[in-house]
Amino acid sequence: MDKSLFSNHISLKNTNIDDEFWSKMQEKVRTKVIPYQYNALNDKIKNAEKSYCIDNFKKAKKVIEAPKSGITTPTYPVDKWHYDENNADKNAFHGWVFQDSDAYKWLEAVAYSLNNKWDDDLYTCACELIDLICSAQCDNGYLDTLYVINDQSKIFTNLKNFHELYCFGHLAEAAVAFYSSTKNEKLLTAALRFADLICDTFNKNGKRGYPGHEIAELALVKLYKITGNEKYLKTAEFFINERGTKPYYFDIEQNIKTDGSSYVYNQAHMPIREQAEAVGHAVRGVYLYSGMADVAKETNDEELYYACKRLWNNITTKKMYITGGIGSTVDGEAFSFDYDLPNDLAYCETCASIGLMFFGMRMLEIAPNSQIADTMERALYNTILAGMNDEGDRFFYVNPLEVLPEASKKDSRKRHIKTVRQKWFGCACCPPNLARLISSIGEYCITENENATYIHQFIGGKFKTNSADISIASSYTSNGLVSIEVNPHKPFTLGIRIPAWCNNYNFSQGTNIKNDYAYFDITERITINIKFDIEPKIIACSNLVRENIGKVAVTRGPFVYCLEEADNGKNLQMLRINTNSPLKIDNKKIIANGFRQKQNDKLYFEFKTPCETETELIFIPYYKWGNRGENEMTVYIRY
Repeated sequence: MDKSLFSNHISLKNTNIDDEFWSKMQEKVRTKVIPYQYNALNDKIKNAEKSYCIDNFKKAKKVIEAPKSGITTPTYPVDKWHYDENNADKNAFHGWVFQDSDAYKWLEAVAYSLNNKWDDDLYTCACELIDLICSAQCDNGYLDTLYVINDQSKIFTNLKNFHELYCFGHLAEAAVAFYSSTKNEKLLTAALRFADLICDTFNKNGKRGYPGHEIAELALVKLYKITGNEKYLKTAEFFINERGTKPYYFDIEQNIKTDGSSYVYNQAHMPIREQAEAVGHAVRGVYLYSGMADVAKETNDEELYYACKRLWNNITTKKMYITGGIGSTVDGEAFSFDYDLPNDLAYCETCASIGLMFFGMRMLEIAPNSQIADTMERALYNTILAGMNDEGDRFFYVNPLEVLPEASKKDSRKRHIKTVRQKWFGCACCPPNLARLISSIGEYCITENENATYIHQFIGGKFKTNSADISIASSYTSNGLVSIEVNPHKPFTLGIRIPAWCNNYNFSQGTNIKNDYAYFDITERITINIKFDIEPKIIACSNLVRENIGKVAVTRGPFVYCLEEADNGKNLQMLRINTNSPLKIDNKKIIANGFRQKQNDKLYFEFKTPCETETELIFIPYYKWGNRGENEMTVYIRY
C-alpha cells in the first residue's frame, strides 16, 4: 500500500451542496422524507406495515425503570426473527430483531440534514427520540430493545441470527453523525458506553465472536476516529480477523459442528483474507468489506487491502447489474454465481447499492481509482435513486430491471418484485438508509491528502479543503458541463475524474491525463471549465449473461434508461431497437426508432421472419420508473 496516496473525504461541515439535481433531492428528504419516516416509525401511516420501532424503546424504558419501583418484569421468548400481535405478548418486543436500527438510521439522516440546513423543530424532535433511546439503556451500557424487554439473560448468546452488534453499529454511526453536526454528546455517550461493553466482551481473552450481520466493524472505526481511542479500532480488527476461523464461533454458540458452508450467507465460511468471491447476503457483504477497507487503511494492512480489491473486482466485473444493483437472488438476498444477472428476478436491494457506495468511498480513500468512482456513480444515479418516488413517500426495497405486474401477482418466484413503491415495510432498512445517504452526499465528492485533492463526483457546491476553497458549478446530469473554481491556500495537485461513459471531453486548461484522472498543478486561483460529451449510448452486455443475449440497454451520462408501458404500450418484449438510427433527446426522455413485432396468439408454428411495424421507442431514466402507476418496465431491449 502506498501511504502517500491515502486520503480522507471532505467533512460535511466543509461542504455546501448547491446543485441543480441534488439540492432538490436533499430538500425533499428534509421536508418530506424525514417527517414521513418519523411517522412510519411511530406507526402513524395509514394502511402501512407496522414498524413498532419507537414503541419498543418505550417498552424498554419501562423495563429499565421497573426495578427502581420494586417491580419485577416478566421475560418473553427470544426465538424468532419477527414478533407481532399474533405470536408475541402485547408487552413483549414487536417487529424484526433489528428494528432498533431504523431509528438510528433516521437519526443519522436528521444529523446530516441539520448540517445542510438547520431546523429547530427537527432538532427538538431528534433530541426527544435520543432521550427516549438513552432511557432504554442498561446500567452496563447494553442497548438493544429485543433483549432489554424480552430476556436480558440471553444477551450475546446468538450473534449469528440476531442483531445486537448490527444495531450497535447503526447506533454508533448515528451518534457520530449527530455529535459532528450538533455537538450534542448525549447519543455519543450512550454509543461509547455500549462500545466499551462490546470491547470488554469480545477479545482474545473473552468471547471470540463476531457480528452475524456486519456493520459494527466500520462503526467502531468511526468511534476510533472521533475519540482517538485505539481499543475501538482493535475490536473492529478483532471482529474481522476472527471471522470464518476454526472452530467456527457460530458452531460454538449453537453447540453444533459443521463444515462452515452454511455460513456463506454471513461471509463467515472461511477467513476473510482468503475470500476472493463476494458471496452471501449482499448488504452484509458490502458492509463487512467497508469495515475491512477502513481497518486496512488505519493499520496499513496490505493483505487485507488486497482482499478488498479482489472482492471489489469480483462484484463489479461479474456480479453487478448495469444499474449498479447487486445481490441478484431473493434466496438470502444474496450474491449468486458469476454472470448470473436475471432481469425479472433481480433482487438488487436498495441497501446493497448504498453499501457499495460505502465500500467504494473507503477504497478511494486508500487510492484514487476512476473505476471505483464510476461504479459509485452508476449505483447512485440508478438503483439508489429508484428506491424512492418523486414525492418522497413511497419506497422500493427490491429494484428489478424488468417488471410484468401479472407475474408478480401470480408467479411465486416473482412475488418479491413490487410493481409499485410501498408506503413502508415491516423490514424497513432501505428507506432511512436512502435518506441518510442523500443527506450526506457531500461526503462522497472529494478526497484529499497533504499533497493532492481528487474530485470524484461532479456535484455542485462549495467545498473547503486543507489546500483550497473549491467551488463547483455543475449541470453535469443535464448537459455535461462542469466549472471548477479553485482558490488555493498552498500549491497542490488537483485530480479530476474522467467518467468511463465519456468518449469525448474538453478541459479549458492544459492537463496531464493519467489513469482516467486529469491532473493540474495548482499554484494560483484558477477556473477549469469542462465539457463532457453526454450523448446517449447503446450498451451491450457480456454474452456470459444468458438473459441478455441479443439485447442492449440505453444510457446517457450516469443514467441508465428503461422502457415503460405508459409510453410504449403493453408487451415490451415485442419491441426491438434499430441500433443504426440516432438517439434523440427530448427533455429527460430518449427517443429511438424501433419495431414492434405483430402479436401471434398461436403457441407454436413453423418459423417465418416475424412481421414487424416501425414504432417510436421512448426511454426514461431508470430511477424515474414506477411514478405513473402500475405498468410494465424493462431496461434491456432486443436489437
